[in-house]
Amino acid sequence: MKVLLIGSGGREHALAWKLKQSPMLEKLYCAPGNPGIAAIAECVDIKSHDIDGLLKFAKEKSIDLTVVGPEVPLVLGIVDEFENAGLKIFGPSKAAAQLEGSKVFSKEFMLRRNIPTATFMNFDRIEDARAFLKHAQFPLVVKADGLAAGKGVMICNTLAEGLGAIDQIMKDKVFAEAGTKVVIEDYLVGEEVSILAVCDGENYLILESAQDHKRIFDDDLGPNTGGMGAYSPAPIVTETLLRKIEARVMEPTVRGMAREGVPFKGILYAGLMITSQGPYVLEYNVRFGDPETQSVLPRLQSDVLDIMFASCQGRLNEIQLKWDKRHCVCVVMSSGGYPGKYENGFEIKGLVTAEEEADTVVFHAGTKSEGDKIVTAGGRVLGIVSLGSNIKEAIKNVYTAVEKIKFDHMFFRRDIAAKALKKNNLKSADAVGR
Repeated sequence: MKVLLIGSGGREHALAWKLKQSPMLEKLYCAPGNPGIAAIAECVDIKSHDIDGLLKFAKEKSIDLTVVGPEVPLVLGIVDEFENAGLKIFGPSKAAAQLEGSKVFSKEFMLRRNIPTATFMNFDRIEDARAFLKHAQFPLVVKADGLAAGKGVMICNTLAEGLGAIDQIMKDKVFAEAGTKVVIEDYLVGEEVSILAVCDGENYLILESAQDHKRIFDDDLGPNTGGMGAYSPAPIVTETLLRKIEARVMEPTVRGMAREGVPFKGILYAGLMITSQGPYVLEYNVRFGDPETQSVLPRLQSDVLDIMFASCQGRLNEIQLKWDKRHCVCVVMSSGGYPGKYENGFEIKGLVTAEEEADTVVFHAGTKSEGDKIVTAGGRVLGIVSLGSNIKEAIKNVYTAVEKIKFDHMFFRRDIAAKALKKNNLKSADAVGR
């Protein structure tokens, strides 16, 4: 099969790496790709949001399957355009992509389908939002309605912080048109996990669990980012909890979308808060998570291309997933200053040496080629991924590899997967005690 992969980040490098392993693959293109992807696929200079350009290329090259990485083209309706042209494409329709494209849409959908989520109010007038906050109990969470690259969520502990968040989103337009509306919701206490499922409109297959690290600093301090690392599996997701998540969230979401005339195909991602009352949905995404993908796909032993094609054909019920039982950890190396202002263009050294470590892969995110050098070209620069027979070994392997990579002003968290290690240690101690 000829496959076109859309995107240029770490998630797309992980997807390209996994697609390359498929015996069904004849040729892999990526638009626009990055230097890491260029080593395993033919990169073409078409932006991920240039739907007309991508459609033209897919027709010219007789592409058998297009795989969409980022959310923007999905929300813009790329799936509808490709399917109208008779082309197979992995992802949800424009209408279904509203689950991520609009917080207001997703919250109202969850309310209709009785899917557990934080109590909320929606506002499209700044005066109404400010008036509500003056009589609200804190902490609260203020969210921009539209796409904001994972940064449109603000936790507010005081009225001043809440009013400031409203002003930033709706008045100052720091997230542009994404801030035309806001959602204000209760602050949930618990532990976050990510659950992804492949869907075909009717059937779904739940992937192995993962846990992302959104905050920039260790101990989950500082502002939210696009994600500073992830690990899989998340020990908090026991078989019992997974059954609850499926029954209360995944199944009613897939069934609900179908019953409302918007069948969901592609990847359904539920960002969950595991509270003392059970799982609550924080947000939906409609594509592979970043960096969750980098920690989940290395554990997938099944053919990802076969799975994606089955999604497009509505035959996921024929697929059984097989998993590597080892643990996987991804550490994101970022530019100093991210998620705020940062500088680019610094040479990255040690990429080859890092991949010499056992069961380790380096996924490029924000990089570009300058002559024979690879330099930084984004906030999140690299995702270093390692497998281990247990979480402790995976952590040791990944940080050994991380230490071999150098570039000016580089930054990374040093506690990725520490929660999992702590939970495993507690379980071991409990077992000894019994």
